[in-house]
Amino acid sequence: METKYKRVLLKLSGESLMGEQGYGIDTKRLGEYAEQIKEIAQAGIEVAIVIGGGNIFRGLSGASKGFDRVKGDQMGMLATVINSLALSSALEAVGQPAKVFTAINMFPIGEHYSKWKAIEALKTGAVSILAGGTGNPFFTTDTGSALRGIEVEADVMLKGTRVDGIYTADPEKDPTATKFDEISYDEVYTRGLKVMDLTATALCKENNLPIIVFNMDVVGNLRKVLLEDAPIGTLVY
Repeated sequence: METKYKRVLLKLSGESLMGEQGYGIDTKRLGEYAEQIKEIAQAGIEVAIVIGGGNIFRGLSGASKGFDRVKGDQMGMLATVINSLALSSALEAVGQPAKVFTAINMFPIGEHYSKWKAIEALKTGAVSILAGGTGNPFFTTDTGSALRGIEVEADVMLKGTRVDGIYTADPEKDPTATKFDEISYDEVYTRGLKVMDLTATALCKENNLPIIVFNMDVVGNLRKVLLEDAPIGTLVY
């Protein structure tokens, strides 16, 4: 099958793994993700994944409750490792090979990340799950996914969220908000839109990594974005 993108970096939010639960990992949501990822991987697209940790612990909110910021961020990194292991397990359960790489050395939980090992895994048809953020405090998993997307030479970064794209305002709060089909990095910045943090947006801009923001919680959307080239989500270029 001829696809527009050969290699993608899929960014998943930790919060979305909670499903209906409000905390932790919803196995139903995890299973849905695994099936959708398997479908595009089996269509010949190489898939690297970065997943957040907000369903377990957020460094920033931890810092506001009195945790040391660096330790809080490290706890957040560990939360992303837990989610990455859960996702790799769900993928393997549906017959899709997956490999977990961690930003800090955590053998035997995962292999220590290197660009070349991650790409090697992608070329063999495995999904590379890149855990632990950048391995540094003060950087979000959005920045981690921008960095990893650039490193593994992805054609596009797919940001799976709870909304179906980027709007002029928060559609959950403002009913008059309208959706962009596409928008430039600079306009995201000047309008102050909360797509990703500025570090991540700047990294993508400087390295020409386009971003597609779409609703990952609707089953079938990942397929539509990649295999059907459907007008879903918002393209940031």
